[in-house]
Amino acid sequence: MRVMAQMGMVMNLDKCIGCHTCSVTCKQAWTNRAGTEYVWFNNVETRPGQGYPRRYEDQEQWKGGWELNGRGNLVLKAGGRLKKLFGIFASPVQPELSDYYEPWTYDYSTLIDAPLGDDFPVARPKSLITGEDTKISWSANWDDNLGGTSELGHLDPIVEKVRRESEDRITFEFEQTFMFYLPRICEHCLNPSCMASCPSGAIYKREEDGIVLVDQDRCRGWRQCITGCPYKKIYFNHKSGKAEKCTFCYPRIEVGLPTVCAETCVGRLRYLGLFLYDADAVTDAASTPDPQDLYGAQLDLMLDPDDPEVARAAREQGIPDDWIAAARRSPVYALAKKYRVALPLHPEYRTMPMVWYVPPLSPIVDLLREQGHDAEAPATLFGAIDALRIPVEYLAELFTAGDTQVITEVLNKLAAMRSYMRDVSLGREGDASIPEAVGMTEESMYEMYRLMAIAKYEERYVIPKAHAEQAHDLEELGCSLDFDEGPGMGGSGPFGEASGGPVPVAVETFHALKNRQEGDSLASDDQLRGRVNLLNWDGNGTPAGMFPDRGADA
Repeated sequence: MRVMAQMGMVMNLDKCIGCHTCSVTCKQAWTNRAGTEYVWFNNVETRPGQGYPRRYEDQEQWKGGWELNGRGNLVLKAGGRLKKLFGIFASPVQPELSDYYEPWTYDYSTLIDAPLGDDFPVARPKSLITGEDTKISWSANWDDNLGGTSELGHLDPIVEKVRRESEDRITFEFEQTFMFYLPRICEHCLNPSCMASCPSGAIYKREEDGIVLVDQDRCRGWRQCITGCPYKKIYFNHKSGKAEKCTFCYPRIEVGLPTVCAETCVGRLRYLGLFLYDADAVTDAASTPDPQDLYGAQLDLMLDPDDPEVARAAREQGIPDDWIAAARRSPVYALAKKYRVALPLHPEYRTMPMVWYVPPLSPIVDLLREQGHDAEAPATLFGAIDALRIPVEYLAELFTAGDTQVITEVLNKLAAMRSYMRDVSLGREGDASIPEAVGMTEESMYEMYRLMAIAKYEERYVIPKAHAEQAHDLEELGCSLDFDEGPGMGGSGPFGEASGGPVPVAVETFHALKNRQEGDSLASDDQLRGRVNLLNWDGNGTPAGMFPDRGADA
């Protein structure tokens, strides 16, 4: 057993209000540069809908993720090394710009500078790619709040599949339609197909916390990773010619702060924490023959941090004691493994995703109340699970490879929690039969309620800080996502030292990042002046800082 640590995230979909604050703050932090106009590391999709990029879940078309060959071995759905070698200069199996959208701005100068006249001036949309007039026909949020669903809803790959199995199960008549929001980031998978697809070896998974990153110096822009990722969460920067993806805000994580999307979430629906898992068992788990068994296989990978044997093995693998303690307090472990109400997104892709979701239950309460029932009485709630406006089959295709039984069990737990806590909140004696009906105790149900409903900041985000003795391994050689053109551009960003400036080493890197993240204002580079930065020296001339500044002495 090889114990490793993995940062994970859980999102409670019942709390998402679709405000897109997470998307906007992520955009401002990471992708507000030339070449990334269409890039959204975090986006919020309305379901049902085609998603972003358009119909990304149709793996028969895009060939993302893994599949089992005739011998039961894992192979990339897009083909192995030989097939990729023949297509390395042309990778047609990936979304085009039209599947994302052509980014645009508006001709504001015409609106502002138009001479006085009888006609109202118009700011026409202009393509940011060509600079020409364009017609807006698609974007990252085109399905928002079921916009156009009556005409385009059938194009949702999951609706398409469920309709094939039961023609009348999903309709888009107003009184029968349903909607929920699905925020998405990179899954930072245990078995990432993007990493296996990269011919340059530029994509790597950090050993200390499992975050998947792209080495911008090694990336050659082959774009095979875009084909390989079934979630289509790797993007091509058409200016730098490099691939980019969600970084899980690793400079913040290293100093114990949550990701930007989690920090700014209005609904407080995101949880961050640590998993301990058996790295030696990942391939076998991903090779489980029946796709509906993949969820259970992934749960089996998650080790119990309270188990003395697991703790001992973790220490032998170099995991610090405070990280093991953080794993014991981890909210993502509690929701995914202990209470089993959080589910992975599309486990059938066999990537072992590490972003989990609590499925939505909300519409059932509104529906029952409108029908004159006591909407949160246990008998009423349990009996109405199968009559959800959000079909169980739809949720199952998203989270359990079509296994409706698991979805029903999760929804029953959530319904039981509502019924049980209503009595408690009203000062009545809790009905012990309610948690017993879903295999829980009164104590565990209250703990689950506290975590999901009223958990404080430090309970929702349990993020162990990097250790000073690990600082050399975690040393930030420069994040190319902070500025144009990639490594070597200089300057300092608000989320860590940029690669063009002097790069502190080892312990100083850790403390510099900590001070920058936790300070009230951005740190200056005065404390780093005079440092020799050989990491970014191109071999020509003399590296800056090698000799004292004579002007300063004078």
